[in-house]
Amino acid sequence: MKFNTRKWVKPEDLNPNGTLFGGRLLEWIDEEAAMYTIIQLENPRIVTKFISEINFKSSAKKGDIVEIGITVTNFGKTSITLSCEVRNKMTHETIITIDKIIMVNLDKNGIPFPHGKTKIEYVKDRLNKAEEGDED
Repeated sequence: MKFNTRKWVKPEDLNPNGTLFGGRLLEWIDEEAAMYTIIQLENPRIVTKFISEINFKSSAKKGDIVEIGITVTNFGKTSITLSCEVRNKMTHETIITIDKIIMVNLDKNGIPFPHGKTKIEYVKDRLNKAEEGDED
């Protein structure tokens, strides 16, 4: 799993217990899943369809740095399925896991649309392909 995004837990992110508010963490996860999917499917029009059981394993407190990891577990016809882990950057202690997040690719009218992807692609590889194509 690649951990691409880091968030610093600030006072406005805390619940009354003085730990990271779960809703704020879910907001960060949904945003990370959306950005990851937009990059993978090369389409800014995606939506979150489903998030499975959320397993809170530990908490974070003010000043902690958390990192969000996302990986693809399946490519559907119009969707991509991800899994997620959030952990404390310094201790690597897992804060939350989510086994299944389904993101759906949409056309310009907001209708699910086939994306044609079957494997993880990295932007650097796309850039290399584009540069190789320029040499012809």
